[in-house]
Formats: sequence, C-alpha cells, structure tokens
Amino acid sequence: MHVCSAAPPQPEGRKEAFGLFPTRHLGRCKWKQLSRLQRSIILFLFAFLAVCGVISYTSMGEPWRGAVIEPDQSTEPPSSKIKEPEKPSSVEAEDQKEPVPITERQVAVIEAFRHAWKGYKDFAWGHDELKPLSKSYSEWFGLGLTLIDALDTMWILGLKEEFEEARKWVANDLVFDKNVDVNLFESTIRILGGLLSTYHLSGDSLFLEKAKDIGNRLMPAFKTPSKIPYSDVNIGRGTAHPPRWTSDSTVAEVTSIQLEFRELSRLTGDEKFQKAVDEVMKHVHTLSGKNDGLVPMFINTNSGQFTHLGVYTLGARADSYYEYLLKQWIQGGKKENELLEDYMRAIEGVKKHLLQRSQPKKLTFVGELAHGHFSAKMDHLVCFLPGTLALGAHNGLTADHMKLAEALIETCYQMYAQVETGLSPEIVHFNLHAQKGHKDVEIKPADRHNLLRPETVESLFYMYRFTGDKKYQDWGWEILQNFNKYTRVPTGGYTSINNVQNPSNPEPRDKMESFFLGETLKYMFLLFSDDIDLINLDKYVFNTEAHPLPIWVPA
Repeated sequence: MHVCSAAPPQPEGRKEAFGLFPTRHLGRCKWKQLSRLQRSIILFLFAFLAVCGVISYTSMGEPWRGAVIEPDQSTEPPSSKIKEPEKPSSVEAEDQKEPVPITERQVAVIEAFRHAWKGYKDFAWGHDELKPLSKSYSEWFGLGLTLIDALDTMWILGLKEEFEEARKWVANDLVFDKNVDVNLFESTIRILGGLLSTYHLSGDSLFLEKAKDIGNRLMPAFKTPSKIPYSDVNIGRGTAHPPRWTSDSTVAEVTSIQLEFRELSRLTGDEKFQKAVDEVMKHVHTLSGKNDGLVPMFINTNSGQFTHLGVYTLGARADSYYEYLLKQWIQGGKKENELLEDYMRAIEGVKKHLLQRSQPKKLTFVGELAHGHFSAKMDHLVCFLPGTLALGAHNGLTADHMKLAEALIETCYQMYAQVETGLSPEIVHFNLHAQKGHKDVEIKPADRHNLLRPETVESLFYMYRFTGDKKYQDWGWEILQNFNKYTRVPTGGYTSINNVQNPSNPEPRDKMESFFLGETLKYMFLLFSDDIDLINLDKYVFNTEAHPLPIWVPA
C-alpha cells in the first residue's frame, strides 16, 4: 500500500526545467487526484516550456573568440557619392552556424602570442617596440605601435582580457597631438589600418574616432606640387616634408595607403581621404617609365615623375604597389578597371622579365632587373606574391595565376627549409647553374638576418584557404616551431636574429617588430584554423599590415 504525502519543501528560489516551473511542489496524492486531461495539459506545458528553454539557451551564440561583425553591405561603389554608413551590424557571421573548435596548433599560436605580449606588457607597455633581451623598449613614433598593431590579432585570437586592457590604453593614453614626425606609409598601414580593422571587428566607436583623428593629421602629406605625398608628417604641427636626403618618395609607400584612406572616407562620409589617394593612383596609371607594367622604385614629389629609372623589383620600395592594385579592385567591388588592368599588365611583366628557375631543384623565383641586367636576388618581402596571386585567382582572374602561386610558395618555403635554422634570411640569391654540393639558395653575410617577417606565412594562409592542401599548414607549423626554437626569449617576447645560418648562436638583435604580433602570429592562427569564415575572404580584404577591412560589395 502506497501512502500519499506532500513533497518536501524545496530551498527558496530553486527551480527546474531551466528555471521555468517549480515541478516538485506537486505531491503524489494531488497528482493522482487530477483527471487524465488535467495531467496531460500539465505535461504538455512542461514539455513546451522545456523546449523554449533549450532554444533560449542555444541562441546565446558563440563565445567571445572569433566574433566578427559583418561589414555594412549598403555602401555604394567608389564612383558614387560617399555616404556615411550605418554602424556595423551586431549580427555576427559565427552566430549563424556551429562554432568551429580551435585546433592544437592554434592553441600553440595563442601561447606564443601571450608570451610575446607578456614581454611587451612587462617591459615596453605603451611604447612602440619591445627590446626583449635588454628588457626595455625602443620608440619610432612614440604612439604605442605594437599595441595598436596587435589589437585585431587579440580580438581574432579571443584574448578578451588582453584586448580590454589594451583598449583602456587607447582610450586614456593614445594621444596624436604630439610634435613628432611619423612616416605616412607606416603610420597608415599600422595605426590607421589597425584602428579601422578593430572598429569593424569589435563595433566599438572608440577606434573609429581615433582613426578619424590620425587620418586627419596625416592629410598634410598630400600638400605637394604633384599631389604625390611626402614621406613624413608632423602630426602635431600639421606639416609634412620629404626625407632630408631627397625629394623622392618610394612608389610602394605612396601607392599602399589607399585601402585605409578609402575606407576612412566610406565610414566618415568625408570624400577628402579617398580623393587624395585616388588621385595618386590615377596619376601613377598615366606615367611613363614602366616596363610592361613594372614600376621603378622612386617617384618625385615635385615633378610627379618616376626617378631612378631602369630598376625593377617586387621587393622593398615597390612590393605593395602590386598588392594594392588587386586589393583596391576587390575592395571597391571589382568596378575600377584601371586598377585591374595595371595589375594584370604587371603580372605579365613579372613573367616576362623577372621569373627564372634555380638549380638544382628548379625552383621558380622572382629576381630583379637593373638596366637590362637580371639579378637572381629575391627579398623575403617578395613572398607576399603567391598569396596575392591566389587571391586574384579566387576572384576570377586567370587560372595560371594560381599555378604560378603554387610554384612560388614552394620557393618561399625552400627559403626556410634550405637554411640551417629553418628560418629564412632577409634576402637570398638563387643559383642559376648546377654546381655539385650547392643548394638552390645562397645567402650573403649582410643578408642573413631574420626580422620575424610574415610574408611567407601570409601566402601559406591564402594557399591553404583556397586549396585545402594541409601541406601548407605543415610548412607553417615548421616555421612556428623554428621561431620558438631560435627567436623566443625566456623572459617574454621574441627577437629578430642576425644569423639564420648559425643554429648554435643565431645572434639575437634585441628587437621585436610590431608586425610579429600584427601580422605573423595572426596569419599563423588563421592558417591553422579549420573555420573558413574566420575572416571570410569574400567579405574582407587584408591591408599590407594584415588588418582586415570590409569589401564594399562582397561576392
């Protein structure tokens, strides 16, 4: 015989079914006294409320890591009048799908970033660059360069605590009203680009306000007779000037600030930023002195003409000109045909004048041309090119660009693999003739330093994202391991080294460039990700400092 009794009292506030109904307050006897219909109704209500609770719980979305705010899609193409867009949507792409777990290799990148950040925070907080060996810092502009460069990396890696701490510094301590000369190009790609990117990822208007401030302060650079900007700006005084030794600017520097200034116009509704940089591109488009689309390295700010004619390279002083031709075309919704024409012509010029194959492995590489004489010299900086070619092919350009990208990324990997430390030097020379016992890669003593550069890892990211071939991830993993082995400083930070050919003493230089956090580790994290929507390349385009900016008319 069963004895009916009331349920024991429950602690105040305790609830079940996701806190929706106090079920245990019904005793057994009371339950049995209910009719079958009444019991069925109550059970139905329980089930309904439970389902609602599950839906409410699962709709909370992903954790903070990897949150990417969708760019405003309503922006008109560049030929139209610029309108101030709405604030970025709060609907995140990742909320539309199941979160993709981070991989073990990504965890290793997060650990590397935290180690680098620890050194910066402990010894260089608020300063431009960390000197990890001497536990001090160096200043370039005095604007917290490493911190700003790393903001969007921290957001993408999900380092919320570090990001919030850095945000407080930006809010309270980042002041641009300083009597200091800054390089137009470097401050645009690192500071302006970093602030704009972080604004888009976080939706935090603080970063847009800071971007508008520095953008306005850089505008005096364009007050030249030719509208080709000066290399240096005093952001406190509002004056600009060329370097002391010349009235020239480098071609890469004046043609690799467009993505950032164009985006600033889009966000502010002020046409002056885009107008200034578009005039530069239109002017360069019309200039003589090109060689099948290849441009010289220097341009005069008074005459607006190329100088030092006859020397052509895809390395320092010219490299990102080619990168930004393609990326501006993508940014603007593939409508600015002059940019595409110049890019396609330049790639044909590379094939015609600068491509050669080495011995013994027959590696395809990009050399240099000086007054008709070919040099088998290739900067590590040139390793941006495989990724750029792959990006173009992904956006509908000729398939042979992808074939060339595959050949060149193999070469860039060999620039690491054939070196004693497994780290690439700044510059290599390739052997053009087979010689017994010789490698494809030769390194001169003045060129054997490694600055923790990102270009090869950058291209590995693009190649993996577009092909899915895991060998690119494996190559990147080798590089990260060698960074950890030869450049990691135990007390915090990573250091550039002087000698990649000496594993027993790579001769640390006591400097961690801001781009190690802004670019190298960011591209590592993205390379090792299985989430193709983590910075979707149909919605974002990276500036030359790895800061993603929205494509105005996404594919």
